[in-house]
Amino acid sequence: MTVLDDIWRSLREGFFMFWETLWPLILGFTLSGAVQAFAPREQMQRVMGDHRPRAVTRASGLGMVSSSCSYAATAMGKSLFQKGADFVTAMIFMFASTNLVIELGIVLVVLMGWQFAAAEFVGGPIMIILLALTGSFVIKRALAQRARHRLQSGTVGSHDHDAMVGVSHARQAELERTPWSVKLRSRGAWADAASYAVADATMLRRELVVGYGIAGFLTVLVSNDVWNSVFLKGHGFWTTLENVVVGPFIAIISFVCSIGNVPMAAALWHGGISFGGVVAFIFGDLITIPLLLVYRKYYGNRLALRLLIWFWAVMAAAGLITELLFDAAGLVPTDRTHTVVEASFHWNYTTYLNFVFLGVGAYLYWLYRNRARLGGGTGYAIDPICGMQVQTANAPARVAHHGVDHWFCSDRCAEKFSTDPDQYVA
Repeated sequence: MTVLDDIWRSLREGFFMFWETLWPLILGFTLSGAVQAFAPREQMQRVMGDHRPRAVTRASGLGMVSSSCSYAATAMGKSLFQKGADFVTAMIFMFASTNLVIELGIVLVVLMGWQFAAAEFVGGPIMIILLALTGSFVIKRALAQRARHRLQSGTVGSHDHDAMVGVSHARQAELERTPWSVKLRSRGAWADAASYAVADATMLRRELVVGYGIAGFLTVLVSNDVWNSVFLKGHGFWTTLENVVVGPFIAIISFVCSIGNVPMAAALWHGGISFGGVVAFIFGDLITIPLLLVYRKYYGNRLALRLLIWFWAVMAAAGLITELLFDAAGLVPTDRTHTVVEASFHWNYTTYLNFVFLGVGAYLYWLYRNRARLGGGTGYAIDPICGMQVQTANAPARVAHHGVDHWFCSDRCAEKFSTDPDQYVA
């Protein structure tokens, strides 16, 4: 009975973490969907041909208006590099896409406090600067060229998008030149925004469920003695240094990425990890084991290993610098409550906001389901595997089945579709 009681308390803790952050999740996905649908992103690879300051700034901005899903960001980064973008700049796009997005900041504010959200948006640019400064030394030109040839040769299931989309490029460019004032009055454009929001939520459902679930178990079952054996305490600078190195390692073995690692970060903070260690852990969503296997497939063993070491070092350094900056400004929080959230229902502002935004979510889903009738969907497709909305002109993968083209967010989804197309089409 004790074991069952522990399981029940863990699941309850995870659920109320989700309940506490439900309205900001819906708000974040809604804003992210609107930005993705309305912000112009044409000729992305053309403006990322090097990693000079202007290209880095553009890549960061484009990443911020993209999907927050780590898998989608990885696939898009690969696609941009394959079509001519500088490798380092494509990686910067990928980092911005997962660490500088709206929904991540909102969830951090609600679940952990404004200091952690601020740290995310301070540490994110620090990582981007470090990537830009060190990229040429870590990723040699010859190594990047071999990786590009590997992608363009078709050995990893890539596709020639310039040949496959035909009119879609022109049509997409026309849509992107449409003035904002016109888009904001268009139900079709809002249906496209809703499709992005629903698709992102659908694609991240596994990460969210796993992240909240693991966080609940960590909070309830793992004692402070265990955390104290993992994270150094009371050694000043060396505590911070050890924690920022260990943070990304926990991210690697946790298999949880994107927004799903925020509740885990809350549990780690509750367990005693330093402020910088929490920040480094959140940054570590791009080096989980599944994504490392994706890098290995895309770029080969040698470059994948370099990416692991490079990303880990940059994440740890950004976490360390962020903590030092916040500590100097007196902004590092000291409150480590006994529980992450109160595991019970209360009629407070969170409950009322949750019901309001559940209504918003229902309306977004209605727009998504009726996007064709409302005039949306032009230049877009829905990945039949994960449900993500992709631009046909920039989709990382495509498969033709019985004369019908299907577009995908990544090669992984395309390969899964190819194993049994009839099942997924049905």
